[in-house]
Amino acid sequence: MPKNDTEDIVDIKNRKKRRKRLIKFLIFILVIGLGTGLYFTRDKWYNKLRGIGEQYRTIVNSGTLAKGNFPIEVSSDNNYQLMKMGRRIVVLSGNDTLFFDTEGNLLKKRQHTYTNSVLCVSGERALIYACGGNQLSVEDENEVCYTKEFDENILFARLSPEGYTGVVTTAENNKCEIHVYDKKGTIVYDRKCIDEYVNDLSFTNESQGCVFSYIMAKNGQLVTNIKSVMFSDANELWTSGDIFTVGIELDGFNGNVFILGNDSCGYVDSNGNVGEFYQYDGEMKGGSCSGGKAAVIINNEDLRKYIAVLFSDVSTSPLTIELDEPAVDVMVSGGLAYVLTQEHMMAYDFDGGLRSTADVSDSYTGFVKNEEHIFLKSYKKIDRIDFES
Repeated sequence: MPKNDTEDIVDIKNRKKRRKRLIKFLIFILVIGLGTGLYFTRDKWYNKLRGIGEQYRTIVNSGTLAKGNFPIEVSSDNNYQLMKMGRRIVVLSGNDTLFFDTEGNLLKKRQHTYTNSVLCVSGERALIYACGGNQLSVEDENEVCYTKEFDENILFARLSPEGYTGVVTTAENNKCEIHVYDKKGTIVYDRKCIDEYVNDLSFTNESQGCVFSYIMAKNGQLVTNIKSVMFSDANELWTSGDIFTVGIELDGFNGNVFILGNDSCGYVDSNGNVGEFYQYDGEMKGGSCSGGKAAVIINNEDLRKYIAVLFSDVSTSPLTIELDEPAVDVMVSGGLAYVLTQEHMMAYDFDGGLRSTADVSDSYTGFVKNEEHIFLKSYKKIDRIDFES
């Protein structure tokens, strides 16, 4: 074999060896990088794997109150309103709208002139309106997106995750009127309600439609009905049968509806059929629904019986959880039901498992939650605790 051919073969073998070593080195670097990334982000994914192949443990949070800018002092003669907006929190206090980050830093403060003002938050936007007045504004942390003024008085208004706004007003020649605006404030739907006293509205189909409830008197009894509409169609998709409760709140999802009533609650399916409703045995202290899941808290002081009732979907019977002390507030978020009692903050999954808990004082009247924290509301201050669930 010629000398040049021998050198070429040796050179080729050496290049292959160097290539293999380079590939092994790159794989090693990739594994190290992946492992490092997983380690530093373990708080985001580790708890989601807990319980796969083994029973999860209940997380006991310390309940230690945050320091620094907390507690946030709220100076208002009125009962202030607290809601979350993405990772921020929003406080409506008197004529002030205040935006805070999770560390309690005041990011923005705006004033409005509304009386009987109401705060509604969805996604990264806040809706503020004058209940019984005729003005509203839609805004985010940085700016006021748009304002509206009506000839008639506002009964209530709702905001969708896509930024659509639904407003129900009084009407001179009708029971009420429904006005729906897109995220830029352009009207997309108007409805004159001749016979319908509309008392709630929930957006559906990514804000391309909505369901709304209305109250009627039949045979001396108040009943609630629900209608489903698409904004591009003048006709209703369906109208439910009579629901023998006074509806308070709706949650539309996948064509179905959960309705929270004053003395019972339950589901209406995508054809308008009314399912079996759960009757309260005591005073309903609060309810929350999100994405078809719902939770209701009920206190029966006479029997000293306090319960949380969990609703997972249309086809499943509700689950009852007995509580050791009176329930104060409830919120459904991220597939869990968060329940505040006089002395505890607890998170349940919809199989009834207690996922996490923390001790709190008996001075709180409500709360909101973001991914990592619970913001606890009391008379004139807001506290924060870290809460892993």
